[in-house]
Amino acid sequence: MSIPQDRPDVTGAEHPVDLVASVGPLDATVALLRELLHAARATQAIAVVAAGPDDPDGEPATVDVERLAPVEVTIGPHVMHLPHAIELDVEVPPLPEFQALPPFDADPETGDVAAPLGGVEHYAREAQRAAALLGPADVLQLRWDTTRPQTPFSVTVRGDGGEPVVLGVGEETFPMPEGWPDAATLETRIVDRPADGR
Repeated sequence: MSIPQDRPDVTGAEHPVDLVASVGPLDATVALLRELLHAARATQAIAVVAAGPDDPDGEPATVDVERLAPVEVTIGPHVMHLPHAIELDVEVPPLPEFQALPPFDADPETGDVAAPLGGVEHYAREAQRAAALLGPADVLQLRWDTTRPQTPFSVTVRGDGGEPVVLGVGEETFPMPEGWPDAATLETRIVDRPADGR
């Protein structure tokens, strides 16, 4: 599973941006990610949407929804922006219920995550449920701010659950063992411990 770490630089002539009011069939994904962003209290929600069965040779689309920023949709070299609050004529299915958790303290060097007990697993399970609302070959990543500037905590999952969950701290990624978070394991660099460090 691969998700771009940062939005591409689209300021140059080689990357023109089209300002649009709709991205056609991807409007449903835009609306879903936008609602998911707020439901999860995340700072960014990104989906890589596989080409549809009618266009098996088509390029995947990346839909990037970030707080206080235009929605960005990228298909190959084509970059489109939509206003974040634009109304889209699509229905959003019921979303998973994310608990309101305080920001985690995450160390990208060690992979340690100081979080409320069960908080990391909770984010992972709800992200899996959210990804299931996408296509089976699609990939979802949710990012949350942590107590460390420029060091987000992320969960990346595939729509059909066919690959292990990948946790991220900053630019470092930590693939989890198969079956996690439902299967408890000690073989992980991500350490879920109370926020007070005890």
